[in-house]
Amino acid sequence: MRRFLTLFFWLALAEVHGAPPDIVLFLADDQGWGDLGFHGNSNLKTPHIESLARNGASLNSFFVCPVCAPTRAELLTGRYHSRCGVRDVSMGGERLNLDERTLADVLKNAGYATGLFGKWHNGTQWPYHPLARGFDSFYGFTSGHWGTYFDAPMDLDGKPAMGKGFMTDDITNHAMEFMEQKAKASKPFFCMVAFNTPHSPMQVPDPYWERFKKRPLIQKGGPLEDENFTRAALAMVENIDDNVGRVLAKLDTMNRTRDTIVVYSSDNGPNSNRFNGPWKGRKGSVDEGGVRSPCFIQYPARIKAGTSVGYITGAIDILPTLTALAGASLAGTKPLDGTNLSSLLEGHQPRWPHRTLFSHWVGNVGARTNTFRLDAEGKLFDMVTDPGQTRDVSTLHSQESINLQKAVSVWKERVGIPMPKDDRPFPAGYHEMPNTLFPARDGKSKGGIVRSAAAPNDSFFRHWTKLTDTIQWDVLVAAPGKYEAVLHLTMKPEDRGAKVQLSMGNQTLASVLNQPHDPALMGSEKDRVPRRGESYIKDFRPVSLGTLFLDKGRGDLVLRALAIPGAAVAEVKGLELRLLPEKGSH
Repeated sequence: MRRFLTLFFWLALAEVHGAPPDIVLFLADDQGWGDLGFHGNSNLKTPHIESLARNGASLNSFFVCPVCAPTRAELLTGRYHSRCGVRDVSMGGERLNLDERTLADVLKNAGYATGLFGKWHNGTQWPYHPLARGFDSFYGFTSGHWGTYFDAPMDLDGKPAMGKGFMTDDITNHAMEFMEQKAKASKPFFCMVAFNTPHSPMQVPDPYWERFKKRPLIQKGGPLEDENFTRAALAMVENIDDNVGRVLAKLDTMNRTRDTIVVYSSDNGPNSNRFNGPWKGRKGSVDEGGVRSPCFIQYPARIKAGTSVGYITGAIDILPTLTALAGASLAGTKPLDGTNLSSLLEGHQPRWPHRTLFSHWVGNVGARTNTFRLDAEGKLFDMVTDPGQTRDVSTLHSQESINLQKAVSVWKERVGIPMPKDDRPFPAGYHEMPNTLFPARDGKSKGGIVRSAAAPNDSFFRHWTKLTDTIQWDVLVAAPGKYEAVLHLTMKPEDRGAKVQLSMGNQTLASVLNQPHDPALMGSEKDRVPRRGESYIKDFRPVSLGTLFLDKGRGDLVLRALAIPGAAVAEVKGLELRLLPEKGSH
């Protein structure tokens, strides 16, 4: 009966307003503007991605942020990332403030089934987790990058799971299952497919690597290019293209292509020196090449095939545009920085108001109009005649330079740059997700303990050898209660017997580690080129330390050793707090 009423509701709605469109949003990770045949790169073939432009619209001057997490925040909220609390890509700085409403929140409120598959990168613990930010379903990982892309440890609706095969293929499989389930239920869906590639580590299945490993590169990225890294990145993009093709074919078989909005974009510039058109800059830069991204939108019911948009647009425009096309209310959202592009996409408004878009990272700010770019040093470039930013024209166009510099100053004050130091603790103790993992990424060490790699995201702590060494997490306990503490570790047989203590405030527990577990590092056997800062991984074992009662409130959760009979204590991937049910509860 419920299914019949749901179907009746949507049929009635379609009769009056037109059925709400399904939405598929693809977001690549570290794919540059130049990593597509559509943009002149003959080193690879990307027919499925490019079909979205041929059959829909191409936003030819589309801008994102210089790095991952800020772009995701802007895309999800329609607001500049500094307003949303996103100030970094790791150690908690990637988290989206809890008072922000996301695109998934808005669409869910409008009756959509919402699913995210792949990389989240805007918070791990509840209520920062995707399931608390508007998504009904989640399969992927919440960190900034992952240590392996084959048979990887994953998060399935807030619980640990093991992936099957190559991660990009795996998350696409889950996304298609979600689409098919919701289509059968006659419910509109929002399916976000956030690919993990071509972000490093540079891993890709053999058939794709075989195509590229000896291929001469036609378009080059300059004297600093690592050609093998480029080949791996392009192989990964061709794998993405095949997965986009699989999703488009699924829409065809479900007879939903005409009434589905499909968006394809990336989160920043290329992660290496490789072909990127005429643009200056790469990932991490606020210059054109660091923030210019592909963006194609297909919606046959309302967007004419071959539509080309030359005006500047950006990630902040995605939320207002998709919600407008879906007929979803923005009531309750904070004031948006983005603009609804639907009339531009549909050809109803050929002329577009003048606007300025801003890019920010680690104190550097760039400003872009349809014609000019002001860089982080205050130099002005005419992007029409000088797309490579080779000639400073601030003297020739002095008034434009003055105006843009003033605009940057006003914008920085308006959106809160420089951002204050992040003082948000890591939460635990929510009944919606009673098991909370505090990964090494979110912790701090004192003494001789070091991370397994320079990049914190998928690292672990090692060299824990002294009684004065500590690992701690700044934690906010949401609910008082009894918690089981579980340490995710590896330990050499000769180091068994180490006694550790976990404390928070005046609550402590002590435990002796007597279960050796010494697996080898994994990941290097799948790498196509050496890593540049990402950690290799291990099979970490969860070991219960016992239970302790924690009061509601904030404090440091501190792990230290009381006795070290061997050379070291253990290597630590993270600490998990499991809120235990109260006696008599179900």
